[in-house]
Amino acid sequence: MGVLTERRRERLRAVAWGRWALLALLTVAVTVALGAVDVPSPALFAGLLVATVLALLGRGPSRVAKPATAGAQAVIGVVIGLLARPDTLATVAADWLPVLLISLGTLVASMAAGLLMGVARGVSPLTGMLALTAGGASGLVAITRELGGDERMVAVIQYLRVGLVTATMPVVAALVFGAGHVGSGGSGDAGTGTAPWYIGLGVTVVCCAVGIPLARLSRVPAGSLLGPMVIALALSLAGLSFDASVPSLLVDVAYAVIGWQAGLRFTREALGTVVRVLPLATGLIFGVVALCAGLGLLLSWATGMTLLEGYLATTPGGVYAVLATAISSGVDVTSVVAVQVLRVILMLMVAPYLARLVGRRFGSATG
Repeated sequence: MGVLTERRRERLRAVAWGRWALLALLTVAVTVALGAVDVPSPALFAGLLVATVLALLGRGPSRVAKPATAGAQAVIGVVIGLLARPDTLATVAADWLPVLLISLGTLVASMAAGLLMGVARGVSPLTGMLALTAGGASGLVAITRELGGDERMVAVIQYLRVGLVTATMPVVAALVFGAGHVGSGGSGDAGTGTAPWYIGLGVTVVCCAVGIPLARLSRVPAGSLLGPMVIALALSLAGLSFDASVPSLLVDVAYAVIGWQAGLRFTREALGTVVRVLPLATGLIFGVVALCAGLGLLLSWATGMTLLEGYLATTPGGVYAVLATAISSGVDVTSVVAVQVLRVILMLMVAPYLARLVGRRFGSATG
Protein backbone atom coordinates (compact mmCIF):
# COMPACT_ATOMS: atom_id res chain seq x y z
CA MET A 1 0.00 0.00 0.00
CA GLY A 2 2.83 2.34 0.96
CA VAL A 3 4.67 1.55 -2.29
CA LEU A 4 1.55 2.32 -4.35
CA THR A 5 1.06 5.61 -2.52
CA GLU A 6 4.66 6.63 -3.14
CA ARG A 7 4.37 5.75 -6.84
CA ARG A 8 1.20 7.81 -7.10
CA ARG A 9 2.98 10.78 -5.51
CA GLU A 10 5.83 10.41 -7.98
CA ARG A 11 3.37 10.39 -10.90
CA LEU A 12 1.62 13.49 -9.56
CA ARG A 13 4.95 15.27 -9.17
CA ALA A 14 5.91 14.30 -12.72
CA VAL A 15 2.59 15.65 -14.05
CA ALA A 16 3.09 18.89 -12.09
CA TRP A 17 6.61 19.38 -13.43
CA GLY A 18 5.41 18.60 -16.93
CA ARG A 19 2.70 21.25 -16.66
CA TRP A 20 5.17 23.84 -15.41
CA ALA A 21 7.57 22.96 -18.25
CA LEU A 22 4.76 23.34 -20.82
CA LEU A 23 3.71 26.67 -19.29
CA ALA A 24 7.29 27.98 -19.30
CA LEU A 25 8.11 26.86 -22.85
CA LEU A 26 4.92 28.27 -24.33
CA THR A 27 5.40 31.54 -22.43
CA VAL A 28 8.90 31.95 -23.84
CA ALA A 29 7.67 31.30 -27.38
CA VAL A 30 4.75 33.72 -27.11
CA THR A 31 6.96 36.35 -25.44
CA VAL A 32 9.37 36.25 -28.37
CA ALA A 33 6.49 36.52 -30.84
CA LEU A 34 4.85 39.44 -29.03
CA GLY A 35 8.19 41.20 -28.57
CA ALA A 36 8.76 41.01 -32.32
CA VAL A 37 5.64 43.14 -32.91
CA ASP A 38 6.42 45.60 -30.06
CA VAL A 39 3.64 44.57 -27.66
CA PRO A 40 4.15 46.37 -24.30
CA SER A 41 5.47 44.10 -21.50
CA PRO A 42 5.38 41.02 -23.77
CA ALA A 43 6.41 38.56 -21.04
CA LEU A 44 3.53 39.58 -18.76
CA PHE A 45 0.99 39.48 -21.56
CA ALA A 46 2.38 36.13 -22.78
CA GLY A 47 2.28 34.66 -19.28
CA LEU A 48 -1.31 35.82 -18.84
CA LEU A 49 -2.42 34.51 -22.25
CA VAL A 50 -0.70 31.11 -22.02
CA ALA A 51 -1.71 30.50 -18.39
CA THR A 52 -5.33 31.42 -19.17
CA VAL A 53 -5.53 29.03 -22.12
CA LEU A 54 -3.93 26.16 -20.17
CA ALA A 55 -6.16 26.80 -17.15
CA LEU A 56 -9.31 26.74 -19.30
CA LEU A 57 -8.10 23.49 -20.92
CA GLY A 58 -7.30 21.94 -17.55
CA ARG A 59 -3.62 21.60 -18.47
CA GLY A 60 -2.10 24.31 -16.27
CA PRO A 61 -0.46 24.07 -12.84
CA SER A 62 -2.77 24.68 -9.89
CA ARG A 63 -1.30 28.01 -8.75
CA VAL A 64 1.86 30.10 -8.41
CA ALA A 65 3.53 29.81 -5.00
CA LYS A 66 3.39 32.91 -2.78
CA PRO A 67 7.21 33.30 -2.54
CA ALA A 68 7.37 33.42 -6.35
CA THR A 69 4.72 36.13 -6.61
CA ALA A 70 6.33 38.10 -3.78
CA GLY A 71 9.70 37.92 -5.57
CA ALA A 72 8.11 39.04 -8.84
CA GLN A 73 6.45 41.97 -7.08
CA ALA A 74 9.79 42.96 -5.54
CA VAL A 75 11.58 42.94 -8.91
CA ILE A 76 8.87 45.10 -10.48
CA GLY A 77 9.10 47.48 -7.53
CA VAL A 78 12.84 47.90 -8.10
CA VAL A 79 12.27 48.51 -11.83
CA ILE A 80 9.84 51.32 -11.06
CA GLY A 81 11.99 52.83 -8.28
CA LEU A 82 15.08 53.01 -10.49
CA LEU A 83 13.18 54.99 -13.13
CA ALA A 84 13.30 58.06 -10.87
CA ARG A 85 16.75 59.40 -11.66
CA PRO A 86 17.91 62.71 -10.11
CA ASP A 87 18.54 64.48 -13.42
CA THR A 88 15.10 63.43 -14.64
CA LEU A 89 13.02 64.61 -11.69
CA ALA A 90 15.12 67.76 -11.24
CA THR A 91 13.69 69.10 -14.48
CA VAL A 92 10.21 69.42 -12.96
CA ALA A 93 11.32 70.50 -9.48
CA ALA A 94 10.61 74.18 -10.16
CA ASP A 95 7.02 73.37 -11.15
CA TRP A 96 6.45 70.68 -8.54
CA LEU A 97 3.07 71.99 -7.33
CA PRO A 98 1.18 72.01 -10.67
CA VAL A 99 2.84 68.73 -11.63
CA LEU A 100 1.76 67.15 -8.34
CA LEU A 101 -1.79 68.52 -8.55
CA ILE A 102 -2.25 67.39 -12.13
CA SER A 103 -0.81 63.95 -11.31
CA LEU A 104 -3.36 63.72 -8.50
CA GLY A 105 -6.03 64.80 -10.98
CA THR A 106 -5.05 61.89 -13.22
CA LEU A 107 -5.29 59.57 -10.24
CA VAL A 108 -8.76 60.85 -9.30
CA ALA A 109 -10.07 60.67 -12.88
CA SER A 110 -8.92 57.11 -13.48
CA MET A 111 -10.03 55.81 -10.08
CA ALA A 112 -13.43 57.46 -10.43
CA ALA A 113 -13.87 55.74 -13.79
CA GLY A 114 -12.91 52.45 -12.13
CA LEU A 115 -15.49 52.91 -9.39
CA LEU A 116 -18.05 53.60 -12.11
CA MET A 117 -17.12 50.29 -13.75
CA GLY A 118 -17.91 48.65 -10.43
CA VAL A 119 -21.61 48.97 -11.23
CA ALA A 120 -21.24 46.22 -13.84
CA ARG A 121 -22.42 42.76 -12.81
CA GLY A 122 -19.57 40.59 -11.58
CA VAL A 123 -17.17 43.50 -10.97
CA SER A 124 -16.60 44.87 -7.47
CA PRO A 125 -15.85 48.60 -7.05
CA LEU A 126 -12.39 47.65 -5.71
CA THR A 127 -11.60 45.56 -8.78
CA GLY A 128 -12.92 48.27 -11.10
CA MET A 129 -10.82 50.92 -9.39
CA LEU A 130 -7.62 48.86 -9.64
CA ALA A 131 -8.40 47.89 -13.24
CA LEU A 132 -8.62 51.49 -14.47
CA THR A 133 -6.08 53.23 -12.22
CA ALA A 134 -3.58 54.78 -14.62
CA GLY A 135 -0.14 54.08 -13.23
CA GLY A 136 2.19 51.11 -13.29
CA ALA A 137 0.04 48.41 -14.89
CA SER A 138 2.41 45.59 -13.99
CA GLY A 139 2.70 46.80 -10.40
CA LEU A 140 -1.07 47.07 -9.96
CA VAL A 141 -1.67 43.63 -11.43
CA ALA A 142 1.00 42.22 -9.12
CA ILE A 143 -0.63 43.49 -5.92
CA THR A 144 -4.32 43.20 -6.83
CA ARG A 145 -4.97 39.84 -5.19
CA GLU A 146 -3.20 40.92 -2.03
CA LEU A 147 -5.47 43.97 -1.86
CA GLY A 148 -8.62 41.88 -2.32
CA GLY A 149 -9.33 42.51 -6.02
CA ASP A 150 -9.73 40.10 -8.93
CA GLU A 151 -6.37 40.09 -10.69
CA ARG A 152 -7.83 38.33 -13.75
CA MET A 153 -10.08 41.29 -14.50
CA VAL A 154 -7.42 43.83 -13.54
CA ALA A 155 -4.76 42.22 -15.75
CA VAL A 156 -6.94 42.18 -18.87
CA ILE A 157 -8.28 45.72 -18.48
CA GLN A 158 -4.95 47.27 -17.44
CA TYR A 159 -3.27 45.90 -20.55
CA LEU A 160 -6.26 46.84 -22.67
CA ARG A 161 -5.63 50.40 -21.42
CA VAL A 162 -1.92 50.22 -22.19
CA GLY A 163 -2.60 48.73 -25.61
CA LEU A 164 -5.22 51.31 -26.59
CA VAL A 165 -3.10 54.23 -25.39
CA THR A 166 0.03 52.87 -27.08
CA ALA A 167 -1.83 52.37 -30.37
CA THR A 168 -3.54 55.77 -30.41
CA MET A 169 -0.80 57.97 -28.93
CA PRO A 170 1.32 58.43 -32.11
CA VAL A 171 -1.83 59.10 -34.15
CA VAL A 172 -3.14 61.73 -31.72
CA ALA A 173 0.32 63.30 -31.41
CA ALA A 174 0.56 63.65 -35.19
CA LEU A 175 -3.02 64.61 -36.11
CA VAL A 176 -3.95 66.79 -33.13
CA PHE A 177 -0.63 68.24 -32.02
CA GLY A 178 1.26 68.21 -35.34
CA ALA A 179 4.09 65.97 -34.14
CA GLY A 180 6.65 65.04 -36.75
CA HIS A 181 9.32 62.34 -36.85
CA VAL A 182 12.89 63.44 -36.11
CA GLY A 183 14.57 60.08 -35.70
CA SER A 184 16.42 59.50 -32.44
CA GLY A 185 16.82 63.14 -31.54
CA GLY A 186 15.17 65.03 -28.74
CA SER A 187 16.51 65.79 -25.32
CA GLY A 188 18.07 62.48 -24.54
CA ASP A 189 17.00 59.10 -23.29
CA ALA A 190 15.59 58.81 -19.85
CA GLY A 191 15.24 55.07 -20.11
CA THR A 192 17.25 52.26 -18.59
CA GLY A 193 20.66 52.46 -16.92
CA THR A 194 24.03 51.78 -18.53
CA ALA A 195 25.78 49.79 -15.77
CA PRO A 196 26.71 46.10 -16.41
CA TRP A 197 24.03 43.54 -15.67
CA TYR A 198 25.75 42.23 -12.57
CA ILE A 199 25.66 45.70 -11.00
CA GLY A 200 21.94 45.84 -11.70
CA LEU A 201 21.52 42.39 -10.18
CA GLY A 202 23.41 43.46 -7.06
CA VAL A 203 21.32 46.60 -6.64
CA THR A 204 18.15 44.54 -7.11
CA VAL A 205 19.20 42.06 -4.43
CA VAL A 206 20.03 44.86 -1.99
CA CYS A 207 16.71 46.62 -2.58
CA CYS A 208 14.77 43.41 -2.07
CA ALA A 209 16.77 42.26 0.95
CA VAL A 210 16.29 45.61 2.71
CA GLY A 211 12.89 46.69 1.37
CA ILE A 212 10.82 43.56 1.99
CA PRO A 213 11.67 43.18 5.73
CA LEU A 214 11.19 46.92 6.31
CA ALA A 215 7.80 46.81 4.60
CA ARG A 216 6.73 43.85 6.72
CA LEU A 217 7.85 45.57 9.92
CA SER A 218 5.92 48.74 9.00
CA ARG A 219 2.91 46.66 7.80
CA VAL A 220 2.37 48.70 4.65
CA PRO A 221 -0.06 47.23 2.10
CA ALA A 222 1.56 45.52 -0.90
CA GLY A 223 4.87 45.55 0.98
CA SER A 224 6.63 43.15 -1.40
CA LEU A 225 6.32 45.77 -4.14
CA LEU A 226 6.39 49.05 -2.20
CA GLY A 227 9.31 48.16 0.11
CA PRO A 228 11.87 47.43 -2.65
CA MET A 229 10.43 50.29 -4.74
CA VAL A 230 11.03 52.83 -1.96
CA ILE A 231 14.60 51.57 -1.36
CA ALA A 232 15.34 51.69 -5.10
CA LEU A 233 13.82 55.16 -5.28
CA ALA A 234 15.96 56.39 -2.37
CA LEU A 235 19.16 54.92 -3.84
CA SER A 236 18.42 56.36 -7.27
CA LEU A 237 17.62 59.88 -6.03
CA ALA A 238 20.68 59.82 -3.77
CA GLY A 239 22.88 58.93 -6.75
CA LEU A 240 23.79 55.54 -5.23
CA SER A 241 22.21 53.28 -7.83
CA PHE A 242 25.39 53.27 -9.99
CA ASP A 243 23.19 53.99 -13.03
CA ALA A 244 21.94 50.42 -12.76
CA SER A 245 18.76 48.82 -14.05
CA VAL A 246 17.29 45.43 -13.31
CA PRO A 247 18.62 42.79 -15.79
CA SER A 248 16.08 42.36 -18.58
CA LEU A 249 15.93 38.57 -18.20
CA LEU A 250 15.00 38.93 -14.53
CA VAL A 251 12.34 41.51 -15.42
CA ASP A 252 10.85 39.18 -18.03
CA VAL A 253 10.71 36.31 -15.52
CA ALA A 254 8.98 38.58 -12.99
CA TYR A 255 6.47 39.75 -15.59
CA ALA A 256 5.76 36.16 -16.64
CA VAL A 257 5.15 35.10 -13.02
CA ILE A 258 2.67 37.94 -12.53
CA GLY A 259 0.90 36.91 -15.75
CA TRP A 260 0.78 33.29 -14.58
CA GLN A 261 -0.61 34.34 -11.20
CA ALA A 262 -3.64 35.90 -12.87
CA GLY A 263 -4.04 33.50 -15.78
CA LEU A 264 -4.01 30.26 -13.80
CA ARG A 265 -7.06 31.43 -11.83
CA PHE A 266 -9.21 31.88 -14.94
CA THR A 267 -12.38 29.85 -15.27
CA ARG A 268 -14.94 29.96 -18.07
CA GLU A 269 -17.26 31.94 -15.82
CA ALA A 270 -14.51 34.48 -15.06
CA LEU A 271 -13.65 34.73 -18.76
CA GLY A 272 -17.30 35.40 -19.55
CA THR A 273 -17.41 38.20 -17.00
CA VAL A 274 -14.28 39.82 -18.45
CA VAL A 275 -15.61 39.63 -22.01
CA ARG A 276 -18.95 41.09 -20.93
CA VAL A 277 -17.43 44.20 -19.36
CA LEU A 278 -14.91 44.93 -22.13
CA PRO A 279 -17.20 47.37 -24.03
CA LEU A 280 -17.82 49.39 -20.85
CA ALA A 281 -14.14 49.25 -19.94
CA THR A 282 -13.12 50.44 -23.41
CA GLY A 283 -15.49 53.40 -23.24
CA LEU A 284 -14.23 54.36 -19.78
CA ILE A 285 -10.59 54.05 -20.92
CA PHE A 286 -11.19 56.50 -23.77
CA GLY A 287 -12.97 58.80 -21.31
CA VAL A 288 -9.95 58.73 -19.00
CA VAL A 289 -7.64 59.39 -21.96
CA ALA A 290 -9.70 62.46 -22.90
CA LEU A 291 -9.70 63.78 -19.33
CA CYS A 292 -5.95 63.26 -19.06
CA ALA A 293 -5.45 65.12 -22.35
CA GLY A 294 -7.36 68.04 -20.83
CA LEU A 295 -5.11 67.88 -17.77
CA GLY A 296 -2.15 67.93 -20.16
CA LEU A 297 -3.38 71.23 -21.58
CA LEU A 298 -3.51 72.62 -18.03
CA LEU A 299 -0.01 71.33 -17.40
CA SER A 300 1.37 73.07 -20.49
CA TRP A 301 -0.31 76.33 -19.44
CA ALA A 302 1.02 76.10 -15.86
CA THR A 303 4.59 75.03 -16.62
CA GLY A 304 5.46 76.36 -20.05
CA MET A 305 5.57 72.93 -21.68
CA THR A 306 4.34 72.74 -25.25
CA LEU A 307 0.87 71.30 -25.83
CA LEU A 308 2.40 68.11 -27.19
CA GLU A 309 4.68 67.74 -24.17
CA GLY A 310 1.72 68.29 -21.82
CA TYR A 311 -0.31 65.64 -23.65
CA LEU A 312 2.51 63.09 -23.57
CA ALA A 313 3.31 63.82 -19.93
CA THR A 314 -0.24 63.07 -18.77
CA THR A 315 -1.14 60.26 -21.17
CA PRO A 316 -2.27 57.27 -19.08
CA GLY A 317 -0.11 54.75 -20.90
CA GLY A 318 3.18 52.93 -20.52
CA VAL A 319 6.25 55.03 -19.71
CA TYR A 320 8.35 53.41 -22.42
CA ALA A 321 5.68 53.90 -25.09
CA VAL A 322 5.53 57.58 -24.14
CA LEU A 323 9.32 57.71 -24.23
CA ALA A 324 9.43 56.30 -27.75
CA THR A 325 6.84 58.80 -29.02
CA ALA A 326 8.57 61.71 -27.30
CA ILE A 327 11.97 60.82 -28.78
CA SER A 328 10.44 60.35 -32.24
CA SER A 329 8.66 63.73 -32.00
CA GLY A 330 11.74 65.66 -30.88
CA VAL A 331 10.18 67.16 -27.73
CA ASP A 332 11.74 67.62 -24.28
CA VAL A 333 11.98 63.93 -23.43
CA THR A 334 13.34 64.42 -19.91
CA SER A 335 10.47 66.61 -18.74
CA VAL A 336 7.83 64.33 -20.25
CA VAL A 337 9.29 61.19 -18.68
CA ALA A 338 9.82 62.97 -15.34
CA VAL A 339 6.09 63.68 -15.04
CA GLN A 340 5.22 60.15 -16.15
CA VAL A 341 7.58 58.56 -13.61
CA LEU A 342 6.26 60.79 -10.84
CA ARG A 343 2.71 59.75 -11.75
CA VAL A 344 3.53 56.04 -11.66
CA ILE A 345 5.31 56.26 -8.30
CA LEU A 346 2.53 58.39 -6.83
CA MET A 347 -0.15 55.99 -8.08
CA LEU A 348 1.55 52.92 -6.65
CA MET A 349 2.13 54.59 -3.30
CA VAL A 350 -1.42 55.88 -2.96
CA ALA A 351 -3.41 53.09 -4.63
CA PRO A 352 -2.89 50.39 -1.93
CA TYR A 353 -4.20 52.67 0.82
CA LEU A 354 -7.17 53.82 -1.24
CA ALA A 355 -7.84 50.20 -2.17
CA ARG A 356 -8.09 49.32 1.51
CA LEU A 357 -10.62 52.10 2.05
CA VAL A 358 -12.69 51.05 -0.96
CA GLY A 359 -12.51 47.39 0.11
CA ARG A 360 -13.80 48.24 3.58
CA ARG A 361 -16.57 50.43 2.17
CA PHE A 362 -17.79 48.29 -0.71
CA GLY A 363 -16.26 44.88 -0.05
CA SER A 364 -13.62 42.88 -1.92
CA ALA A 365 -13.83 40.63 -4.95
CA THR A 366 -14.59 37.00 -4.69
CA GLY A 367 -13.62 34.01 -6.80
